[in-house]
Amino acid sequence: MNAGRDLVLSIGRLYCDIVFRGLSALPRLGEERFAQDVSIVPGGGGYITAAHLASLGTQAGLLARIGTDPLSGTLASALTESGVDLRWLERAPEAGPQPTVVMVRDGERAFLSRRAGSARPTTLDAALANPAARHLHIAEFATLAEIPDLIEIAKGAGLTVSLDPSWDDDWIRRPDLVARAAGADIFLPNAAEARAITGCEDLDRAGKRLARHFSMVVIKDGSHGARLFERGDAIVLPAPEGGPVLDTTGAGDAFNAGFLAAWLAGRAPKQALADGIACGTLSVRSVGGAGTRLDRAAVDAMSRGLLLSPDRVDA
Repeated sequence: MNAGRDLVLSIGRLYCDIVFRGLSALPRLGEERFAQDVSIVPGGGGYITAAHLASLGTQAGLLARIGTDPLSGTLASALTESGVDLRWLERAPEAGPQPTVVMVRDGERAFLSRRAGSARPTTLDAALANPAARHLHIAEFATLAEIPDLIEIAKGAGLTVSLDPSWDDDWIRRPDLVARAAGADIFLPNAAEARAITGCEDLDRAGKRLARHFSMVVIKDGSHGARLFERGDAIVLPAPEGGPVLDTTGAGDAFNAGFLAAWLAGRAPKQALADGIACGTLSVRSVGGAGTRLDRAAVDAMSRGLLLSPDRVDA
């Protein structure tokens, strides 16, 4: 990393995830279902990515807002224990409660969320001006839509920028989404998002199209692995087979953390892709987006195995 600049800032709404597991079926209108287990954990891509970055040994700060209500207060201990730098976490009454109900069944999940107040923390300018800040990760396009000058401000401060669009029905198919994201160095959609944004069912075609607008495009494809597009080349790696799947919430954000930690450390694109897949795979073995801290040794071991896979094809 650049001398004196080793801080990754992660911005996005901070949710209180109420995760229900052990459902025989998802509820329909007029029905009640009972879960075998429930957990209350911090959520939102900004926090989850930051927490996993911290567990991998990368200095990570959270740019977010949180309410002063009792539900928001339940997150205090988990936030403190995460290892994330919380000095730019703004607390304000209108910023909460911001709950997400997560229903998990057979490894898949459904969400119901409430957004509260503005996504722009009053601490934004101070965080970006911090001399240690090197990179800004934007965890959802909805945050960028609320702060349209965010990429410009970050680039002006000398930071590189990554963006995970994150599925949002209001934005994902908007024709101006890519133009609004101009300037991001790394674009990190999942497969469904890449298809919706480009209108291409084939992921190679979708990646090529997105690569016209971003220096690096990484498409996450769950149990099928991931692919990276850069300067006319594509790298494709599969995900490892087998292993328990308890909760896929935040798997893409864990992938982001692994990929960014490797990329910022100057590792080769294939290594960064393998680290991202390893982090995403290991994250689904616990409940909640950042339910268990990633183990660096386990990530490295899984990544080494993935690096044995055939990797490069013409893009």
